[in-house]
Amino acid sequence: MICKKIRLTVDGKETEAELTCYIKEQIEGREDALRKAVVICPGGAYAYVSDREADPVAMQFLAMDVQVFILNYSVAPHIFPESLLQLAAAVAYVRDHAAGWYIDPDEIGVLGFSAGGHLAASLGVFWNRDFLSDALKLSPEMFRPNRLMLAYPVITSGEFTHEETIRNLMGEEGHCPVSREFLSLENQIGSQVPPTFLWHTDADQTVPVENALLFAMALKRAKVSLELHIYREGRHGLALANTETRYDVPYDNKGSFDIPSCQSWISLIRQWLQG
Repeated sequence: MICKKIRLTVDGKETEAELTCYIKEQIEGREDALRKAVVICPGGAYAYVSDREADPVAMQFLAMDVQVFILNYSVAPHIFPESLLQLAAAVAYVRDHAAGWYIDPDEIGVLGFSAGGHLAASLGVFWNRDFLSDALKLSPEMFRPNRLMLAYPVITSGEFTHEETIRNLMGEEGHCPVSREFLSLENQIGSQVPPTFLWHTDADQTVPVENALLFAMALKRAKVSLELHIYREGRHGLALANTETRYDVPYDNKGSFDIPSCQSWISLIRQWLQG
């Protein structure tokens, strides 16, 4: 196993973003095998980066024989598109090193939780836009995600938004280079979006399930391959929804983080990745 941390650069300039790499080495009989890869974007409302949605999730993907990269991206007071440029740079970095890290360069996916879901989905919808390739000085094909995986994502800036996430992403009024509507990702979907796996809970009181539904309906209209799972129970921020990622919040009446009925998402995504 190769374990390393890499400070990412954008157009040759070092950023605050750090990429933690978990790379499985070849084993006897599989010397020429190429693996899938996933870049994980934990959540945190663009205020912080949650460790509950980082290493514990990474270990699950390593068990699927997937090479894993965790992006610790910039958050407030940094604003759009800084974290998106960092994610694009991370995908490009993984693709550039695919041969040495036993990765299929056409099987690099992005997984995001909550606000990290907004970040991952942003790359899924914006990867072919000039503002990214111009800033990165790279071909869009270098940072194009082949798969998109979204867990209880923030998607919309409209009626069902998580206001703190959008506010942190945009910063102080007048500072953000794009409009609030531009960041409502259900309105940015076309055939450029890669195959997508979505899961959410109907009981989420923080980021309403309508976020996933709006994205899914837009994907359907664009004829993008989609798998969507909505669980009946479960609060926001479940991560693996088990005891490993359980978090007992004082004076919080939103329910447990240990929800057995939601734990199947990781096995469902394993099946989806094999398809």
